[in-house]
Amino acid sequence: MSDLFKVYTPSEARTVFYQQFCMPSLKKEIVCLQQSLGRVLAQDVQAPENIPAFDRSSMDGYAVRAQDTFGASESLPAYLIPAGEILMGEEAQKPVHAQQAIYIPTGGMLPPDADAVVMKEYTTLVGDDLLEVVKSVGPGENVVKAGDDVGKGQVVLSEGHTIRSQDLGAFASLGIVEAAVYERPRIAIISTGDELVSPEKQVKVGQVRDINAYTLYAQVMEAGGMPVHMGIVRDNFAELKGKMTEALQEYDMVLISGGSSVGTRDVTVEVLESLGEPGVLVHGVSVSPGKPTIMAISQNKPVFGLPGHPVAAMTIFDLFVEEIICKLQGKQEKGLGRKSLKGELTRNVPSSPGREDYLRVAITAENGTFQVHPILGKSGLIFTMVKAQGIVKIPIERAGLEKGEQVTVRLF
Repeated sequence: MSDLFKVYTPSEARTVFYQQFCMPSLKKEIVCLQQSLGRVLAQDVQAPENIPAFDRSSMDGYAVRAQDTFGASESLPAYLIPAGEILMGEEAQKPVHAQQAIYIPTGGMLPPDADAVVMKEYTTLVGDDLLEVVKSVGPGENVVKAGDDVGKGQVVLSEGHTIRSQDLGAFASLGIVEAAVYERPRIAIISTGDELVSPEKQVKVGQVRDINAYTLYAQVMEAGGMPVHMGIVRDNFAELKGKMTEALQEYDMVLISGGSSVGTRDVTVEVLESLGEPGVLVHGVSVSPGKPTIMAISQNKPVFGLPGHPVAAMTIFDLFVEEIICKLQGKQEKGLGRKSLKGELTRNVPSSPGREDYLRVAITAENGTFQVHPILGKSGLIFTMVKAQGIVKIPIERAGLEKGEQVTVRLF
């Protein structure tokens, strides 16, 4: 059994965990295009054809041979013979001969022998059989060539890429209607505590509603996992072990909410140690909020004992759990694409050296700069998170932050 509550720094805790965790083989599945957003590609995607598939106009105007316009200006126009019109969605078969021009709309197929398009604004029809051109064009001007966007056989997206909305458009342009992606990891969430009741119930004195099941459920979804809430388990060894055994058989990771402290009725560590090697690897991380965190492995599946206080549970998820969920679905890097910003802290915030502190903050914009307002409160107060727009990390070597200091806010 691991030393009880031997506190590790966050970097030490990660090292200890990944020394024991062997990434499982990732499973693949085929999903339709509409269901692929946010999923991770399981193989490279190659373009089966050129995009665009043909030379086309990027402007409304006239398809011409560029040499027939050389030297054209307002004082010395070039005169060409109108020779028809290109229709959208139809193949342009009639060639442009010397001294001819064919009207072409934006996106229309460039006709044979044409190599440029004169914008309509620089032309005037003189009667029905003469076109005045007052601006010359060079070869390729106002033309999108076949394959300019992507060439046939080119790798357009690589394995490990997280599919975005613009990627769906790229797939559609190539005629790709399915994507090979990694399966989403299934994450079991177990709430523990004799005091917990479901949110729909009226609480009695001494009881609290189960908050963490819902915040963790949402965080798992944001990270790309598939959360399953397995209900509330009382502080009972046999009951928790039975639920844990079921979860480890069915799911890829287990999150236990509550039961991570060192109280006499917190049986999580005892249960985890009974489920086989290596068991509990870390029990205690030098962060605030979230010190009594448990990191364990059973059947090569990650198990986290998260603090019962909602703010602490959410902070530890952000610090450790999200990264593993990303890895379990093939993402190349941790993160949800969250933005950050720099702003000026509006008050002094003390901290203890040797501990990473995570400060909830609100943000306002004043005189062209962002003002960062600390939100103080115990880690059991969920509405401190509701009021917050992001978090600021106080480094482990600092004794706090000073008013007026520039800080980086990671936005929710």
